[in-house]
Amino acid sequence: MLTIPSLQASVSPEEWQLRCDLAACYRLVALYGWSDLVFTHISAKLPESVAGPEHQFLINPYGLMFDEITASSLIKVDMACNKLHDSPFPVNPAGFVIHSAVHEARPEAGCVLHTHTRAGVAVSAQQGGVLPISQQSTFVLGSLAYHAYEGVAFRDEEKPRLQADLGEANFLMLRNHGLLTVGKTIADAFLSMYTFENTCRIQIDAQAGGALTEVNPQIVSGVAQAMRVQTGGLGGAFAWPALLRKVQREAPGYDR
Repeated sequence: MLTIPSLQASVSPEEWQLRCDLAACYRLVALYGWSDLVFTHISAKLPESVAGPEHQFLINPYGLMFDEITASSLIKVDMACNKLHDSPFPVNPAGFVIHSAVHEARPEAGCVLHTHTRAGVAVSAQQGGVLPISQQSTFVLGSLAYHAYEGVAFRDEEKPRLQADLGEANFLMLRNHGLLTVGKTIADAFLSMYTFENTCRIQIDAQAGGALTEVNPQIVSGVAQAMRVQTGGLGGAFAWPALLRKVQREAPGYDR
């Protein structure tokens, strides 16, 4: 079992709270079966009140399973994924390329969550992408973008194309690769991924059952319009306290 000294006394209360929320998010991703061993990342931006004008982020220590991550094990990095404090764990600069691209293009993004789930990759490989066949899909389609596969995402030259494809969308389907959500908060990014993942699972299940019934395009358009004027994402703050209680019950120890 890993023993990691607590950082609570050496960081601000704001940073500690962000660390606890991000560690809980990693544990939730593991609990819901969205993790890919030690691969993929969830990044959270430190507020200006903590980091000042510099862009600083928290990200997972490379090599730890998501269900092992704690508030103190998270690593603070800059936009180039350089470590900003001592840690016995490495970071993965190649894995941060996608995250740094999104944070650079979307300064309001407090959290970027990326997964390689079976259902997500399966739908990302389908020519039609997300189909309007469920209530969940209408929320995704209201703010969805696509980015073509360019190989393993470790080249900075891919960033401008990814940023252009993402635009102002909060859901990004990385073709032949996986899913990504952008949220103002960790709670928003998580709830968006919950909706995105279920959209893909429902689609794969429905396609195995025969002919599909699509949602009326006017309804889909209406949801998209509602999401453009809505603030606060999909209501992550409303669900987050209950999700934290779930983590405390099923994966305690994240807040150390």
